Amino acid sequence: MRTQAFLCLLGSLAFAGPAFADTFGSGGNVFTIEFSRIGDPGNADDAAFDNTAPGYSSPYGGVGYTFRMGTYEVSRDMITKANTLGNLGITLFDMTSFGGNGADRPATGVSWNEAARFVNWLNTSNGHSAAYKFTLQPGAASYSSNSNIELWMAGDEGFDAANPYRNANAFYFLPSEDEWYKAAYYSGSGTTYYDYATASDTIPAAVAGGTASETAVYSQPSSTGPADIDNAGGLSHYGAMGQNGNVWEWNESAFDGINNSSSEFRGIRGGAWDASEVDLRSSLSSAGPPTGEGSGVGFRVASIPEPGAGLLVWLGLGAMGMRRRVRRSL
Repeated sequence: MRTQAFLCLLGSLAFAGPAFADTFGSGGNVFTIEFSRIGDPGNADDAAFDNTAPGYSSPYGGVGYTFRMGTYEVSRDMITKANTLGNLGITLFDMTSFGGNGADRPATGVSWNEAARFVNWLNTSNGHSAAYKFTLQPGAASYSSNSNIELWMAGDEGFDAANPYRNANAFYFLPSEDEWYKAAYYSGSGTTYYDYATASDTIPAAVAGGTASETAVYSQPSSTGPADIDNAGGLSHYGAMGQNGNVWEWNESAFDGINNSSSEFRGIRGGAWDASEVDLRSSLSSAGPPTGEGSGVGFRVASIPEPGAGLLVWLGLGAMGMRRRVRRSL
């Protein structure tokens, strides 16, 4: 295992974790990000994952600590407000031909590097350490929101030899593939993982929007576009919405699982509104360069747990079939 630092129906309540909202910004640019607690620390990796392809260091999902996952994807409004306050310069894809540019639609056209810039601003604007190391900061000459990170090095405060991408002192960060996979597919019990991020092994019903359990926003015409982030289908066991469908989501991790190069491809998971059912499966992940931007690619934020928050015991159901890893690229 790689080491890397609710509800609409009563039937869903047994599976969803409690939500916690953090507030960012000031004046007319305030926004909140809601988080779901991902407990059950020390769970095993998904042992049913078919990990025979060369270059992949382990199956996924094992996380040794409690953390929080963004309940929803990051919205266009959040990026716009952070851009205004932080002079970040993050670009968004014009979704006029894909359902429109509503403020609560997921932020797409954001590269991995730009997502990292947003996360850094979440940290520094609230007095925390930056998660990712950039040479130039907003306002500097030759600044670009899409420049690659540098690796944290021994001697840097917060250096973590197991993950040179992420500063160990950061409060907010992009979810590693293990963290994202656990929040999406783990049942909260034993070694059981689900095939889909809807707390089920049953293929989700394809919808254009809504919050019904065991639904996901996929298999829609391209012109429909993604749903609003809080209307993007059923929930995972832990209460995260839209980890299947709506838009693909960046993972922090390099696609080969070894975070040792700032320019190597990063993992992308979950499928999009116009994706097929295959793209939703836990067995499939895609990849793209950290500078890549796509109309169907967004992200969500993860965080350490609130200080003093207790751990919970979760219920879980389901069994898991054999899986394969399929490499796809932007």
